[in-house]
Amino acid sequence: MFTKLKNKKFWPGVPPWVLIGAVAVLLPILVFVTVENINRQKEKSIHLLLEKGAALIRSFEAGTRTGMMGRQWGGFQLQQLLSATAQQPDIVHLLVADETGNALAHSNPDQIGSIHGAKLDLKRISGSTALQWRRITQPDGKHVFEIYRKFMPTGPPMGMGMMRRHMGMMGRRSQTNWQENENISHSPQIIFVGLDMSPIEEAHKADVRHAVIMGAILLLVGFAGFTLLFLVQSYRSTRASLSRIKAFSDNVVENVPIGLLALDNQGKIAAFNNGAESILQLSAPQVIGQEAGRIIPPELLAEINHSKSHNDVIEKEIECTTVEGKMVPLEIAASSLKDEDDVFLGNVLLFKDLTEVRALRREVTRSQRLASVGRLAAGVAHEIRNPLSSIKGFATYFKERYPDRPDDQQTANIMIQEVDRLNRVVGQLLELARPISVKKQRISLQALLKDSIKLIEDRAAAKGISVQTQHAAGVDSAWGDPDRINQILLNLYLNAIDSMESGGELKVALSSDGENSEIFIRISDSGCGISPEHLSKIFDPYFTTKSTGTGLGLAIAHNIVEALGGKITVESDKEVGTTFSITIPFSKRVEKSLFNQLGEDQIRSTNSEIRNKSE
Repeated sequence: MFTKLKNKKFWPGVPPWVLIGAVAVLLPILVFVTVENINRQKEKSIHLLLEKGAALIRSFEAGTRTGMMGRQWGGFQLQQLLSATAQQPDIVHLLVADETGNALAHSNPDQIGSIHGAKLDLKRISGSTALQWRRITQPDGKHVFEIYRKFMPTGPPMGMGMMRRHMGMMGRRSQTNWQENENISHSPQIIFVGLDMSPIEEAHKADVRHAVIMGAILLLVGFAGFTLLFLVQSYRSTRASLSRIKAFSDNVVENVPIGLLALDNQGKIAAFNNGAESILQLSAPQVIGQEAGRIIPPELLAEINHSKSHNDVIEKEIECTTVEGKMVPLEIAASSLKDEDDVFLGNVLLFKDLTEVRALRREVTRSQRLASVGRLAAGVAHEIRNPLSSIKGFATYFKERYPDRPDDQQTANIMIQEVDRLNRVVGQLLELARPISVKKQRISLQALLKDSIKLIEDRAAAKGISVQTQHAAGVDSAWGDPDRINQILLNLYLNAIDSMESGGELKVALSSDGENSEIFIRISDSGCGISPEHLSKIFDPYFTTKSTGTGLGLAIAHNIVEALGGKITVESDKEVGTTFSITIPFSKRVEKSLFNQLGEDQIRSTNSEIRNKSE
């Protein structure tokens, strides 16, 4: 049945399920809005009546205060003021009653002494200044909006002596007035104001009619809008236009995590996403609509033209020059866009920055080389050290056997020195090959830096190099292996000193990221710097630019930093200087964990050792 209803056309081009769906969606919304509008108008009416009633009560209380300032104010005057006030339009009744409901004064004198508000908690109301209201219906069916609260004339009564003299002068009637004035001044009282709701009800009915009419109009407008929308969506333009829009909407995605460049059939840039902006350092608003040949790098333009001429998809890696002159390695995929009729629509080019990928590849290659060196070192070190021990033994033997031959003594010393040098190289090779073991403990970095600098001060002073230190406040304590960290520092110090042949500055800075989750040690020099082609190789084993270096110092330092869970980076400018940055992870959570593992006594013992070394 639903299928028949779905396929049947109720209106030209519009199936009935569309109309039913439009009503099902719009009707609840419009009903809700209409009811909300009606309730809002009702609340405004109640608020208006409350304000009007409150104003009447304040006006009446002000008149009562003014009258009570006279000498003969009493219930009669209160009744007169109340009757005069009740003459205003829309006031049905106005009365003052005590806490039992007894009407002390009433706009209808016949109701004086009657009980009013018997169903209310009059004692609570007589003690509260909060404005309250209720809706009551009179016997004739008339609706009355009644506002009530504690009556507060706040006029001080006359003194007792004066009142007695006044009573003697005025007689019994005056005595009755005084008693009424005394009751009015001191007994808890409630004022009731009844307002005619007929005008408000008529206005409310008009508002309801208006809201219902507007809701019906909006329903019809929404219904017509839904129908018109469906008709517009059902309308088909030409197949070529639809195919072109579909091709661009399906293929041009603005926020893909790689660079996307799309050209139309005129060779103008039609799409340029955020990834393309970041890689090529161009702004999309500036390039959209421009000729591609004048904007994009020639390397990318050549691949686009190649894809267009050969009518195939090109996937390759290229080197691209940005507008800043920087060479960026890119992985690209270029293709042509065509519609169903094989009409050319444009070109699309996807490209990804391979800078980080290539860095990871170099790191993997380096790790593989290190693994190969490790396997080689493990197999050869023992075989090398045994002959070296024999050679050193024979050299020592000949040195002691022929002490009177200077040439033989010199030759033997050279052999011993070279054997020792080879032994050190083998030792460094083994240290590089085997996993680095670190013994973490709590250390004072400032004391460690101070001690390490003392070891190279004389060597630096001999070359005219000044050593400067800079320690950030509150950065000192860390968890690490002091011997291993000292080994890294000495290696970097000596490299810096060797790079400054004509003197210079060696700067050592200690800082943190602000939360002490990472601590930074930066060692800077003003030496000759490192050429850009060597920067990516300085941590490789056996790579060195020194004539006497082994090329293992920085490789071992790199391994130690990784074993500590940190990282080491380098920045260098030729003939300006080099800066090595060591990052050591440290956080309070790590300290707490280690504190639990080592125990409080051991921590205190370590802290004492640190203080002793610092002193």
